[in-house]
Amino acid sequence: MSLTDYQQRVDRWISQFEEGYFHPLTNLARLTEEVGEFAREVNHRFGQKPKKADEPDGEMAMEMADILFVLICMANREGIDLDTAFARMMAKVETRDANRWTRKPPATDAPPVQSAC
Repeated sequence: MSLTDYQQRVDRWISQFEEGYFHPLTNLARLTEEVGEFAREVNHRFGQKPKKADEPDGEMAMEMADILFVLICMANREGIDLDTAFARMMAKVETRDANRWTRKPPATDAPPVQSAC
């Protein structure tokens, strides 16, 4: 699915409720909460803060999806086409950062050469 497809899916879901999309500041607070939950999970997995013995394992994928959902809600409310915005952002980084890091050598599709011995 494209980002546009996801935006349309979220809009269909939100549109069935009288309340509609939350105010931008409410969505920003929700986004901050979701990023905090993601940060907590990353810290438990990779940081120095272990989980409590009785604390269930979190799911990084779901935390990321929660963040994406709120971002889509914010984009929909403001009429932002995320496919277009993402394409513009990628063009920016592909130009700006084209020579910023060490590139991997190109992959070869040729089979390995065997000796005739």
